[in-house]
Amino acid sequence: VQLVESGGGLVQPGGSLRLSCAASGFTFNNGWIHWVRQAPGKGLEWVSSIHVGDGTTASADSMKGRLTISRDTRNLIVYLQMNSLKSGDTAMYYCTRDYAYWGQGTQVAVSS
Repeated sequence: VQLVESGGGLVQPGGSLRLSCAASGFTFNNGWIHWVRQAPGKGLEWVSSIHVGDGTTASADSMKGRLTISRDTRNLIVYLQMNSLKSGDTAMYYCTRDYAYWGQGTQVAVSS
């Protein structure tokens, strides 16, 4: 099982980014992919989740209305579209399958 995140970068406040989590080694028949972030000097914070089988989603209250999580079942990719980004969204973003398998992370920095 392998997860590879991409799409991070430096963006100005109010900007948008789309993160990708490319999966291999398992199918999208069942299970959850979660996005979790870690800001500098802080612990892990759950951001959003999607059931890769039926598409059920959930998101943290702190980001509701500002993000959309989706999946591409053909190419085994989970996307996290983030809009209206704030400085507080600056963090390393990780995707994980069922909290058992983790990617290496992609850095998001929101700054003017």
